[in-house]
Amino acid sequence: MPRSPAGFPLALGLDFGTTNTVIAASAHPGIARTLRFTLAGETHATFRSAMCFWEEDTGAAQDLRFEAGPWAIERFIDDPMDCRFLQSFKTFAASRSFTETYIHGRKFTFEDLLTAFIEKMRTHTDGALRDLPPRLVAGRPVAFAGVNPNEALALERYERAFKRVGFGEVLYVYEPVAAAYFFAQRLRQAATVLVADFGGGTSDFSIIRFEPGSGKRGGLKSIPLAHSGVAVAGDVFDYRILEHAILPQLGHRAKYKSIDKILEVPTHFHHRFAQWNQLALMKSPAVLRELREYLRYAIERDGLARFIALIDNDLGYPLYKAVADVKTSLSSAPTAKLAFRAAGVGYDLALDATIERAAFAQWIEDDLQRIEDAVDAALGEARLDASSIDRVFLTGGTSFVPAVRAIFDQRFDPHTIETGDQLESIAYGLALIARSDNPEAWAVGAAA
Repeated sequence: MPRSPAGFPLALGLDFGTTNTVIAASAHPGIARTLRFTLAGETHATFRSAMCFWEEDTGAAQDLRFEAGPWAIERFIDDPMDCRFLQSFKTFAASRSFTETYIHGRKFTFEDLLTAFIEKMRTHTDGALRDLPPRLVAGRPVAFAGVNPNEALALERYERAFKRVGFGEVLYVYEPVAAAYFFAQRLRQAATVLVADFGGGTSDFSIIRFEPGSGKRGGLKSIPLAHSGVAVAGDVFDYRILEHAILPQLGHRAKYKSIDKILEVPTHFHHRFAQWNQLALMKSPAVLRELREYLRYAIERDGLARFIALIDNDLGYPLYKAVADVKTSLSSAPTAKLAFRAAGVGYDLALDATIERAAFAQWIEDDLQRIEDAVDAALGEARLDASSIDRVFLTGGTSFVPAVRAIFDQRFDPHTIETGDQLESIAYGLALIARSDNPEAWAVGAAA
């Protein structure tokens, strides 16, 4: 068993996220650090939840190779045509309809992808995870993403992947509970805390009563009061930007001639394209063949031709980056410009949009309402009103969106609201729980 210099068994917490994954270790009680990843002289605390697969000719056969995290992005940017790029694949975890995908002719289940992802991440920790502790404390959302998500299925898939990696025991902790545990380390008096965790796929909320110093060995005594979650977060907000500002430039709802009728190109192509986890599944001979057939009879061809070029030339990730950058800019400026350029053999693409923060807030209005409803559900389950919440902790990248922050400013005393370590707080909390005297007390939903 790996041990810290002080002789304590290494305690490990894993926050496997839709957009980013963070792993933290605790070598001393009450102290945790994130494991770092260095690429081209830059060090990162987060590891992008992305993978890139490609084939290499070894002389005797085609060998399937893959990378993960920022290395996957680097490989994809260097040679997008030869790379099958996957991102946001966590959103498939609870999907009954996702059973497998084929990558360069080889079948992968969800647990195959997650196992490969974690194993590759291990290789980039410079030996820090060469030896694994027998136990892992892993985060899980309160509500999994997807339509009619199957929670038990997701946990079974997680369990199989983590066991394949080499963990003998896995404890699952709600992601906002882990963030709450991290936040509670700074408390000096009893408090009722609401934690809002905004990820890429889900927004999760927990209300916990903390009494510091009254637990075993002076640790934290906690009383969980409520948990709620909704499958609305950063990826959905990206989708709204694409839906309103970009898809109209890509032939969304384009018309085509069919004998003596004028019909609309089915919208499911564009809707799938606008979901980041679906991008890698779009580039298939069947999909491209259908789209080119619609283009053949299209009345206005330019937008649909741009759409096909984006898919055929694997330009989804650069477009994703442009959309994410615009969303980030809107958190600090009233207006942001999206200017996407891509050129190559047979294509020269230009997509432009000027987006007002007020318009963006209107686009996500229904999504914001679902977030508000989830907050209200947590308060209702706890049988508390907003005035009974002593502290509010917001974590996750989407907490920077002004319209999201406004939900909490309007409901709670702004002086009680704090943010910090938006991308790392969950992993810190998971590692600290793993190091605590009774990590089982914080665990939920472990698969049998």
